[in-house]
Amino acid sequence: MKKILLSFVALVVLCLTNLAYSKTIRIGTEGAYPPWNNLNSAGDLEGAEIDFGNEACKRMAVTCEWVTQDWDGIIPALLNGKYDIIIAGMSITEERKEKVNFTTGYMTDGARFAVLKDSGLSNLAIGDMAKVNLNNAGGKEQAAIGQLIAAMDGKTVCVQSSTIHQNFLEQHMSGAVEVQLYQSVDDHNLDLAAGRCDAILADVGSIIDFMESDGGVDVAFTGPTFSGGVFGDGVGGAVRKEDTDILEMFNKVIAEMSADGTTANITKQWFGRDISM
Repeated sequence: MKKILLSFVALVVLCLTNLAYSKTIRIGTEGAYPPWNNLNSAGDLEGAEIDFGNEACKRMAVTCEWVTQDWDGIIPALLNGKYDIIIAGMSITEERKEKVNFTTGYMTDGARFAVLKDSGLSNLAIGDMAKVNLNNAGGKEQAAIGQLIAAMDGKTVCVQSSTIHQNFLEQHMSGAVEVQLYQSVDDHNLDLAAGRCDAILADVGSIIDFMESDGGVDVAFTGPTFSGGVFGDGVGGAVRKEDTDILEMFNKVIAEMSADGTTANITKQWFGRDISM
């Protein structure tokens, strides 16, 4: 009788485990941030994070449903139950951690300014620094930011609203540049190409994707690549604080995909380089 009872308990536990992993997980993404995530001309989602998320769901043996959401409402929609996790090029920052929990970071890409080639601002050499890490920034980093402020004094810099890029401008260049906010990167890219912006600030991969399009042929990078500080600790998935089961599931598969090179291969395909973590 004892053996029968133990077998029954084991069966119940197995069933409950399978039930937990057979649930549908809804993934929120912007669908307007190539090559991270984007809606193509056929209306289908594509990009590095779409491949990443689909592979993660396959390994977890769960059904995943993608949901698109405008960026400025993406965290509120998560908290209101529209989806279960955000996979949308979202950098892990202390400010966002107050509202959500993040998975382990899975990709990372620096941020950089871009301008029109004939603007006189292209290829600025700032403090002879190709990269500026804002974590525990010292004299050299502060001097580089000072040179950048001097070069762009009075210029209009366009960024997507509610982003780390807006945070950088407000924290480090407030009063020196005019900040113009946009709902999507596509919108500020169009205004840069049309000469309505002096510069944009965005992730390196996103700008490269724009420069490789017909509309971005006259665009060039300028200044160093920024990371750390307000730019966070890489890109991760955001979940509600109570959803510890989803967090654990994704952290496990993120580690597996990092260890076996899957995430690296996905980023090479979409970014042309390895930006996995």
